[in-house]
Amino acid sequence: MKKTLGELARRMGAELRGGALAETVFTGFALDNREVQAGQVFLAIRGANVDGHQYVGDALAAGAVAAVCERPVEGPHLLVPNLVGALATFARSLREEFTGTVVGITGSNGKTSAKEFTAAALGAGLGVLKSPGNRNTEYTAPLLWQDAVGHEVVVAELAMRGFNQIDHLARFTQPTIGLITMIGTAHIEMVGSREGIARAKGEIIPHIRPGGHLVLWAEDDFTPQFRTQSSVSVSTFGTTTDADCRVIGYRALDWQRSEVIGEIFGTPWRAELATIGKHQALNAAAGILVAHLAGVPVDPAAQALCTAQLPPMRMEILERGGLTLALDNYNASPDSTAAALRTLAEAPSKGRRVAVLGEMKELGDFSEIGHRLVGKAVAATAPDQVLFFGDQARIMMEEAVGLGFPSSQAEWTDDLAQVTQWLKGLEAGDAVLIKGSRALGLERALEDL
Repeated sequence: MKKTLGELARRMGAELRGGALAETVFTGFALDNREVQAGQVFLAIRGANVDGHQYVGDALAAGAVAAVCERPVEGPHLLVPNLVGALATFARSLREEFTGTVVGITGSNGKTSAKEFTAAALGAGLGVLKSPGNRNTEYTAPLLWQDAVGHEVVVAELAMRGFNQIDHLARFTQPTIGLITMIGTAHIEMVGSREGIARAKGEIIPHIRPGGHLVLWAEDDFTPQFRTQSSVSVSTFGTTTDADCRVIGYRALDWQRSEVIGEIFGTPWRAELATIGKHQALNAAAGILVAHLAGVPVDPAAQALCTAQLPPMRMEILERGGLTLALDNYNASPDSTAAALRTLAEAPSKGRRVAVLGEMKELGDFSEIGHRLVGKAVAATAPDQVLFFGDQARIMMEEAVGLGFPSSQAEWTDDLAQVTQWLKGLEAGDAVLIKGSRALGLERALEDL
């Protein structure tokens, strides 16, 4: 894409106002006036608490060449009736010109990890552009398309915060391969039930282009439903014998590496991952399957998985005072917390295996059930010690102890300073899982270690 304000206005359906010149070149986009870099275009987002239009002047003073606005402001700007709609129009215009493969990824858990593994596997044979970090919303997902020219594959992550959001994102993404990682309980508050989550995630399916592919987890409860909804071919990953890309074996080599062996349509593969957890082995299998469908040979795709780098606070391994800390604090749901506890139980450790488990947000009416499911997972995986953090975490502890987890090994607090003191009381060689919803900021307890 030619990055001029005139071209941007054309693709957005915007009017150049306030002295904005069509020939002005821009370098990219900024969503926060405090993070503007010289040459960028500032997006004036109207949120629930903050209106970006109030900060256009600050953004221009910081070096932005223009802003995209929904109402006239002082200074060069592109005027649009609706910013979300303009961004979608912008992305759709670029998508229609792209002739390569487009992979759209959604799911309750594992979206970002699956995206990274998929991009790594595809990169063994093709030029790949992927969503950076977790830029997967109606404001950030469209921006991926500004750099699509020159790539053979675009890997796009699609977020869900309610009904119709995946539909909105998929309309301009138009994947040739759609991947649904799993249907769990993350963000269940917004849609009311797992059935609601399946409905929301399934909004990607009608937008997969004819002749494309839908990739599903073979063991998911909703896979049969998704099959009936799909008009394109369906392939599966998983551990069961009927999965097209199957994980046969997994072992943690240390706290930062694991080995996975599997087969895809009868062809064996082996991969080393720069992370641990059986759930990550499934994400890796999904990546190999997508790469295979895109034409990348199996062996190079599998070997390339070791290059996938997961974002911070997703089983990020830190060493502090002789402790091995597994910081898995980007977000938390019953499914992801149970998976993290299983990973703690399976990983090698010179000392005890202990956990700090924070309460989980965005569960709505499912909150008590979800916290009890985590308590059940604590009892099943039997860490040596657990500190429960936050009001709703009391339910986790109650359920775990009720199922036989020793009360002498369970403590509760809602004071972050006490979490730090508890960590300081652990012994060198202990392995510590720290897992909780992002809003808790549990990583702050590590600052004084």
